[in-house]
Amino acid sequence: MKKTLAMLMACAMTAASLAGCAPADKTQTTAATETAAPETSAAETTAEETTAETTAEAASTKGASDEAVLHIGSLKGPTTMGLVSLMDKASKGESEGSYDFTMVTDASELAAQMVSGDLDIALVPANLASILYQKTKQGVEVIDINTLGVLYVAAADDSIQSIADLKGKTLYMTGKGTTPDYVLQYLLSANGMTSDDLTIEYKSEAAEVAAVLKEQTDAIGLLPQPFVTVAMAQNENLKMVLNLTEEWEKTQPENGSALVTGVTVCRKDVLEDQADAVDTFLKEHEASAAFANANVEETAQLVADAGIIEKAPIAAKAIPYCSITYIDGTDMQTKVSGYLSVLFDQDPSSIGGQLPDEGFYYIHE
Repeated sequence: MKKTLAMLMACAMTAASLAGCAPADKTQTTAATETAAPETSAAETTAEETTAETTAEAASTKGASDEAVLHIGSLKGPTTMGLVSLMDKASKGESEGSYDFTMVTDASELAAQMVSGDLDIALVPANLASILYQKTKQGVEVIDINTLGVLYVAAADDSIQSIADLKGKTLYMTGKGTTPDYVLQYLLSANGMTSDDLTIEYKSEAAEVAAVLKEQTDAIGLLPQPFVTVAMAQNENLKMVLNLTEEWEKTQPENGSALVTGVTVCRKDVLEDQADAVDTFLKEHEASAAFANANVEETAQLVADAGIIEKAPIAAKAIPYCSITYIDGTDMQTKVSGYLSVLFDQDPSSIGGQLPDEGFYYIHE
Protein backbone atom coordinates (compact mmCIF):
# COMPACT_ATOMS: atom_id res chain seq x y z
CA MET A 1 0.00 0.00 0.00
CA LYS A 2 2.82 2.40 0.84
CA LYS A 3 4.39 1.78 -2.57
CA THR A 4 1.05 2.31 -4.32
CA LEU A 5 0.42 5.49 -2.36
CA ALA A 6 3.83 6.89 -3.21
CA MET A 7 3.31 6.16 -6.90
CA LEU A 8 -0.13 7.75 -6.79
CA MET A 9 1.16 10.87 -5.12
CA ALA A 10 3.78 11.27 -7.84
CA CYS A 11 1.24 10.71 -10.62
CA ALA A 12 -1.28 13.04 -8.99
CA MET A 13 1.31 15.78 -8.79
CA THR A 14 1.77 15.37 -12.53
CA ALA A 15 -2.00 15.48 -13.01
CA ALA A 16 -2.28 18.60 -10.93
CA SER A 17 0.34 20.29 -13.05
CA LEU A 18 -1.45 19.07 -16.20
CA ALA A 19 -4.46 21.62 -14.20
CA GLY A 20 -13.83 12.21 9.72
CA CYS A 21 -17.44 12.89 10.38
CA ALA A 22 -19.22 13.03 13.69
CA PRO A 23 -21.60 10.08 13.65
CA ALA A 24 -24.50 12.08 15.00
CA ASP A 25 -24.16 14.82 12.41
CA LYS A 26 -25.86 14.76 9.04
CA THR A 27 -23.08 16.75 7.46
CA GLN A 28 -19.78 18.34 8.24
CA THR A 29 -18.05 20.60 5.74
CA THR A 30 -14.31 21.20 5.92
CA ALA A 31 -12.12 23.34 3.68
CA ALA A 32 -8.39 22.78 3.82
CA THR A 33 -6.24 25.82 4.40
CA GLU A 34 -3.37 25.72 1.94
CA THR A 35 -1.19 28.01 -0.10
CA ALA A 36 -1.54 26.25 -3.41
CA ALA A 37 -3.07 26.24 -6.83
CA PRO A 38 -6.76 25.69 -7.43
CA GLU A 39 -7.03 23.06 -10.14
CA THR A 40 -9.32 24.28 -12.90
CA SER A 41 -8.36 22.48 -15.90
CA ALA A 42 -7.43 19.00 -15.66
CA ALA A 43 -7.70 19.88 -12.85
CA GLU A 44 -9.63 21.31 -12.02
CA THR A 45 -7.40 20.00 -15.00
CA THR A 46 -5.46 21.47 -14.32
CA ALA A 47 -4.89 23.84 -11.57
CA GLU A 48 -2.96 26.98 -11.82
CA GLU A 49 -1.05 28.33 -8.85
CA THR A 50 -2.58 31.08 -6.80
CA THR A 51 -2.00 31.91 -3.18
CA ALA A 52 -5.29 31.66 -1.40
CA GLU A 53 -6.41 30.73 2.04
CA THR A 54 -9.58 28.72 2.23
CA THR A 55 -11.82 29.00 5.22
CA ALA A 56 -12.91 26.11 7.35
CA GLU A 57 -16.54 25.93 8.27
CA ALA A 58 -18.18 22.97 9.95
CA ALA A 59 -21.94 22.68 10.01
CA SER A 60 -23.84 20.13 12.05
CA THR A 61 -27.44 19.08 11.80
CA LYS A 62 -29.65 16.74 13.72
CA GLY A 63 -30.21 13.12 13.23
CA ALA A 64 -29.42 10.21 11.04
CA SER A 65 -26.59 8.61 12.98
CA ASP A 66 -27.68 5.38 11.36
CA GLU A 67 -27.49 6.82 7.84
CA ALA A 68 -24.54 6.14 5.57
CA VAL A 69 -22.31 9.22 5.60
CA LEU A 70 -20.40 9.74 2.36
CA HIS A 71 -17.04 11.48 2.66
CA ILE A 72 -16.62 13.69 -0.40
CA GLY A 73 -13.53 15.61 -1.51
CA SER A 74 -13.26 18.26 -4.18
CA LEU A 75 -10.84 20.82 -5.58
CA LYS A 76 -11.03 24.56 -5.08
CA GLY A 77 -12.33 25.64 -8.47
CA PRO A 78 -15.10 24.92 -10.98
CA THR A 79 -15.72 21.33 -9.84
CA THR A 80 -16.69 22.54 -6.38
CA MET A 81 -18.65 25.48 -7.79
CA GLY A 82 -21.20 23.00 -9.09
CA LEU A 83 -21.37 21.38 -5.67
CA VAL A 84 -21.89 24.44 -3.45
CA SER A 85 -25.69 24.30 -3.50
CA LEU A 86 -25.64 20.73 -2.18
CA MET A 87 -22.97 21.67 0.38
CA ASP A 88 -25.19 24.54 1.55
CA LYS A 89 -28.26 22.32 1.80
CA ALA A 90 -26.35 19.65 3.68
CA SER A 91 -25.02 22.21 6.16
CA LYS A 92 -28.63 23.20 6.91
CA GLY A 93 -29.85 19.63 7.22
CA GLU A 94 -31.90 19.94 4.04
CA SER A 95 -30.12 17.33 1.90
CA GLU A 96 -31.56 13.89 1.38
CA GLY A 97 -28.20 12.18 1.90
CA SER A 98 -25.63 12.55 4.67
CA TYR A 99 -22.30 14.03 3.63
CA ASP A 100 -18.94 15.13 4.94
CA PHE A 101 -17.32 17.60 2.50
CA THR A 102 -13.63 18.45 2.21
CA MET A 103 -12.28 21.06 -0.24
CA VAL A 104 -8.55 21.20 -0.98
CA THR A 105 -6.26 22.88 -3.49
CA ASP A 106 -4.03 19.94 -4.41
CA ALA A 107 -5.25 16.99 -6.46
CA SER A 108 -2.57 14.75 -4.94
CA GLU A 109 -4.24 15.16 -1.55
CA LEU A 110 -7.52 13.85 -2.93
CA ALA A 111 -5.69 10.94 -4.56
CA ALA A 112 -3.99 10.00 -1.30
CA GLN A 113 -7.27 10.15 0.63
CA MET A 114 -9.05 7.99 -1.94
CA VAL A 115 -6.29 5.37 -1.66
CA SER A 116 -6.29 5.46 2.14
CA GLY A 117 -10.08 5.19 2.28
CA ASP A 118 -10.54 8.54 4.03
CA LEU A 119 -12.66 9.68 1.09
CA ASP A 120 -15.50 7.72 -0.52
CA ILE A 121 -16.03 10.09 -3.46
CA ALA A 122 -13.77 12.69 -5.07
CA LEU A 123 -14.17 15.30 -7.79
CA VAL A 124 -10.89 15.17 -9.69
CA PRO A 125 -9.32 15.91 -13.08
CA ALA A 126 -10.37 13.32 -15.65
CA ASN A 127 -6.82 12.10 -16.28
CA LEU A 128 -6.20 11.67 -12.54
CA ALA A 129 -9.31 9.49 -12.35
CA SER A 130 -7.73 7.19 -14.94
CA ILE A 131 -4.45 7.18 -13.01
CA LEU A 132 -6.31 6.24 -9.83
CA TYR A 133 -8.08 3.42 -11.64
CA GLN A 134 -4.77 1.92 -12.77
CA LYS A 135 -2.93 2.39 -9.47
CA THR A 136 -5.71 1.02 -7.25
CA LYS A 137 -6.12 -2.06 -9.45
CA GLN A 138 -9.53 -0.92 -10.70
CA GLY A 139 -10.61 0.15 -7.21
CA VAL A 140 -12.48 3.30 -8.31
CA GLU A 141 -15.15 4.08 -10.89
CA VAL A 142 -16.24 7.27 -12.63
CA ILE A 143 -19.82 8.08 -11.67
CA ASP A 144 -20.35 11.39 -13.48
CA ILE A 145 -18.78 14.28 -15.36
CA ASN A 146 -19.01 17.45 -13.29
CA THR A 147 -17.14 19.97 -15.46
CA LEU A 148 -16.48 20.21 -19.18
CA GLY A 149 -13.86 22.46 -20.74
CA VAL A 150 -12.74 25.57 -18.88
CA LEU A 151 -9.87 26.65 -21.15
CA TYR A 152 -10.11 29.93 -23.05
CA VAL A 153 -7.85 32.07 -25.17
CA ALA A 154 -8.03 35.69 -24.02
CA ALA A 155 -6.82 38.67 -26.04
CA ALA A 156 -7.66 42.26 -26.86
CA ASP A 157 -7.60 41.28 -30.54
CA ASP A 158 -11.00 39.82 -31.37
CA SER A 159 -9.91 38.99 -34.93
CA ILE A 160 -8.71 35.66 -33.48
CA GLN A 161 -11.66 33.42 -34.25
CA SER A 162 -10.08 30.01 -34.78
CA ILE A 163 -7.04 27.95 -33.82
CA ALA A 164 -5.59 28.75 -37.24
CA ASP A 165 -5.59 32.45 -36.33
CA LEU A 166 -2.89 31.75 -33.73
CA LYS A 167 -0.37 31.08 -36.47
CA GLY A 168 2.64 33.35 -36.22
CA LYS A 169 1.55 34.77 -32.87
CA THR A 170 2.91 34.43 -29.32
CA LEU A 171 0.72 32.59 -26.83
CA TYR A 172 1.27 32.76 -23.06
CA MET A 173 0.11 29.84 -20.93
CA THR A 174 1.03 27.68 -17.96
CA GLY A 175 1.75 23.99 -17.70
CA LYS A 176 4.27 22.73 -20.25
CA GLY A 177 3.71 18.99 -20.56
CA THR A 178 0.40 19.13 -18.69
CA THR A 179 -3.20 18.52 -19.74
CA PRO A 180 -3.83 22.06 -21.09
CA ASP A 181 -0.64 21.68 -23.13
CA TYR A 182 -1.78 18.31 -24.48
CA VAL A 183 -5.14 19.82 -25.42
CA LEU A 184 -3.46 22.70 -27.24
CA GLN A 185 -1.06 20.39 -29.08
CA TYR A 186 -3.97 18.20 -30.15
CA LEU A 187 -5.99 21.16 -31.41
CA LEU A 188 -3.01 22.50 -33.32
CA SER A 189 -2.52 19.10 -34.97
CA ALA A 190 -6.24 18.80 -35.78
CA ASN A 191 -6.00 22.15 -37.54
CA GLY A 192 -2.93 21.19 -39.58
CA MET A 193 -0.48 23.04 -37.35
CA THR A 194 2.30 22.30 -34.89
CA SER A 195 3.81 24.26 -32.05
CA ASP A 196 6.42 25.48 -34.54
CA ASP A 197 3.70 27.59 -36.19
CA LEU A 198 3.50 29.89 -33.17
CA THR A 199 5.59 30.88 -30.18
CA ILE A 200 4.45 29.41 -26.88
CA GLU A 201 5.71 31.15 -23.75
CA TYR A 202 5.16 29.00 -20.66
CA LYS A 203 4.73 30.65 -17.27
CA SER A 204 4.76 28.93 -13.89
CA GLU A 205 1.53 30.46 -12.61
CA ALA A 206 -1.75 31.72 -14.02
CA ALA A 207 -1.10 35.00 -12.22
CA GLU A 208 1.99 35.50 -14.39
CA VAL A 209 -0.03 35.03 -17.54
CA ALA A 210 -2.65 37.48 -16.24
CA ALA A 211 0.11 40.00 -15.50
CA VAL A 212 1.39 39.76 -19.08
CA LEU A 213 -2.13 40.25 -20.42
CA LYS A 214 -2.52 43.32 -18.23
CA GLU A 215 0.81 44.89 -19.20
CA GLN A 216 0.98 44.05 -22.91
CA THR A 217 -2.00 45.22 -24.90
CA ASP A 218 -1.30 42.83 -27.77
CA ALA A 219 -0.62 39.74 -25.61
CA ILE A 220 -2.59 36.52 -26.07
CA GLY A 221 -3.10 34.13 -23.16
CA LEU A 222 -4.48 30.63 -22.67
CA LEU A 223 -6.04 30.34 -19.21
CA PRO A 224 -8.64 28.24 -17.39
CA GLN A 225 -11.63 29.69 -15.62
CA PRO A 226 -11.98 31.42 -13.26
CA PHE A 227 -8.56 32.95 -13.99
CA VAL A 228 -9.77 34.25 -17.35
CA THR A 229 -12.52 36.26 -15.68
CA VAL A 230 -10.09 37.58 -13.07
CA ALA A 231 -7.69 38.67 -15.84
CA MET A 232 -10.52 40.39 -17.71
CA ALA A 233 -11.48 42.27 -14.54
CA GLN A 234 -7.94 43.67 -14.50
CA ASN A 235 -7.94 44.63 -18.17
CA GLU A 236 -11.20 45.85 -19.69
CA ASN A 237 -9.87 45.39 -23.22
CA LEU A 238 -9.50 41.63 -22.86
CA LYS A 239 -12.05 39.30 -24.44
CA MET A 240 -12.51 35.54 -24.53
CA VAL A 241 -11.74 35.07 -28.21
CA LEU A 242 -11.56 31.25 -28.30
CA ASN A 243 -13.40 28.63 -26.28
CA LEU A 244 -11.29 25.47 -26.49
CA THR A 245 -14.33 23.34 -25.70
CA GLU A 246 -15.96 24.55 -28.90
CA GLU A 247 -12.72 24.11 -30.83
CA TRP A 248 -12.50 20.54 -29.51
CA GLU A 249 -16.06 19.78 -30.59
CA LYS A 250 -15.26 20.91 -34.11
CA THR A 251 -12.67 18.12 -34.31
CA GLN A 252 -14.94 15.38 -32.89
CA PRO A 253 -17.93 15.12 -35.23
CA GLU A 254 -18.25 11.34 -35.04
CA ASN A 255 -17.12 9.82 -31.78
CA GLY A 256 -18.97 12.14 -29.40
CA SER A 257 -16.04 12.76 -27.09
CA ALA A 258 -15.75 16.02 -25.16
CA LEU A 259 -13.13 18.19 -23.55
CA VAL A 260 -13.61 16.98 -19.99
CA THR A 261 -12.13 18.88 -17.06
CA GLY A 262 -13.54 17.20 -13.98
CA VAL A 263 -15.15 13.87 -13.19
CA THR A 264 -16.50 12.35 -10.00
CA VAL A 265 -15.04 9.04 -8.85
CA CYS A 266 -16.23 6.66 -6.17
CA ARG A 267 -14.44 3.77 -4.50
CA LYS A 268 -15.72 0.47 -5.84
CA ASP A 269 -16.26 -0.98 -2.36
CA VAL A 270 -18.47 2.00 -1.50
CA LEU A 271 -20.49 1.46 -4.67
CA GLU A 272 -21.00 -2.14 -3.66
CA ASP A 273 -21.81 -1.51 0.01
CA GLN A 274 -23.67 1.82 -0.19
CA ALA A 275 -25.20 1.84 -3.65
CA ASP A 276 -28.38 3.61 -2.53
CA ALA A 277 -26.41 6.37 -0.80
CA VAL A 278 -24.28 6.89 -3.92
CA ASP A 279 -27.36 7.04 -6.14
CA THR A 280 -28.87 9.62 -3.79
CA PHE A 281 -25.70 11.68 -4.06
CA LEU A 282 -25.82 11.48 -7.85
CA LYS A 283 -29.39 12.77 -7.84
CA GLU A 284 -28.47 15.64 -5.52
CA HIS A 285 -25.27 16.40 -7.43
CA GLU A 286 -27.28 16.72 -10.64
CA ALA A 287 -29.69 19.12 -8.93
CA SER A 288 -26.81 21.14 -7.47
CA ALA A 289 -25.15 21.56 -10.87
CA ALA A 290 -28.45 22.60 -12.43
CA PHE A 291 -28.97 25.13 -9.63
CA ALA A 292 -25.52 26.64 -10.25
CA ASN A 293 -26.31 27.28 -13.88
CA ALA A 294 -29.86 28.53 -13.31
CA ASN A 295 -29.19 30.69 -10.23
CA VAL A 296 -25.91 32.42 -10.93
CA GLU A 297 -26.12 35.26 -8.42
CA GLU A 298 -27.06 33.02 -5.51
CA THR A 299 -24.44 30.47 -6.48
CA ALA A 300 -21.83 33.21 -6.77
CA GLN A 301 -22.44 34.19 -3.15
CA LEU A 302 -22.11 30.56 -2.06
CA VAL A 303 -18.88 30.32 -4.06
CA ALA A 304 -17.51 33.42 -2.35
CA ASP A 305 -18.64 32.18 1.07
CA ALA A 306 -16.79 28.90 0.43
CA GLY A 307 -13.62 30.84 -0.42
CA ILE A 308 -13.39 29.50 -3.98
CA ILE A 309 -13.42 32.99 -5.54
CA GLU A 310 -12.92 35.93 -3.22
CA LYS A 311 -15.64 38.22 -4.57
CA ALA A 312 -19.18 37.22 -5.50
CA PRO A 313 -19.44 39.66 -8.47
CA ILE A 314 -16.37 38.07 -10.10
CA ALA A 315 -17.75 34.61 -9.36
CA ALA A 316 -21.02 35.61 -11.04
CA LYS A 317 -19.15 36.61 -14.19
CA ALA A 318 -17.12 33.39 -14.19
CA ILE A 319 -19.85 30.81 -13.52
CA PRO A 320 -21.46 30.89 -17.01
CA TYR A 321 -18.06 30.06 -18.52
CA CYS A 322 -17.05 27.32 -16.09
CA SER A 323 -18.89 24.54 -17.98
CA ILE A 324 -20.50 23.20 -14.81
CA THR A 325 -22.51 20.14 -15.75
CA TYR A 326 -23.79 16.75 -14.71
CA ILE A 327 -23.44 13.90 -17.20
CA ASP A 328 -23.70 10.24 -16.32
CA GLY A 329 -24.39 6.89 -17.97
CA THR A 330 -23.32 5.95 -21.48
CA ASP A 331 -23.02 9.59 -22.53
CA MET A 332 -20.46 10.05 -19.77
CA GLN A 333 -18.56 6.98 -20.95
CA THR A 334 -18.46 8.18 -24.55
CA LYS A 335 -17.22 11.65 -23.67
CA VAL A 336 -14.61 10.56 -21.12
CA SER A 337 -13.24 7.64 -23.13
CA GLY A 338 -12.80 9.84 -26.20
CA TYR A 339 -11.04 12.52 -24.18
CA LEU A 340 -8.70 10.02 -22.51
CA SER A 341 -7.88 8.52 -25.91
CA VAL A 342 -6.61 11.89 -27.09
CA LEU A 343 -4.46 12.31 -23.97
CA PHE A 344 -3.17 8.76 -24.35
CA ASP A 345 -2.07 9.50 -27.91
CA GLN A 346 -0.25 12.60 -26.67
CA ASP A 347 1.39 10.94 -23.64
CA PRO A 348 0.27 7.54 -22.20
CA SER A 349 1.65 8.41 -18.77
CA SER A 350 -0.80 11.31 -18.50
CA ILE A 351 -3.63 8.81 -17.91
CA GLY A 352 -1.73 6.10 -16.05
CA GLY A 353 -0.08 4.26 -18.93
CA GLN A 354 -3.11 2.67 -20.55
CA LEU A 355 -6.71 3.36 -21.43
CA PRO A 356 -9.14 2.17 -18.73
CA ASP A 357 -11.51 -0.66 -19.60
CA GLU A 358 -15.30 -0.59 -19.34
CA GLY A 359 -15.12 -1.35 -15.61
CA PHE A 360 -13.97 2.24 -15.15
CA TYR A 361 -17.48 3.54 -15.89
CA TYR A 362 -20.38 3.25 -13.47
CA ILE A 363 -23.64 3.03 -15.36
CA HIS A 364 -26.43 3.20 -12.78
CA GLU A 365 -30.07 2.52 -13.52
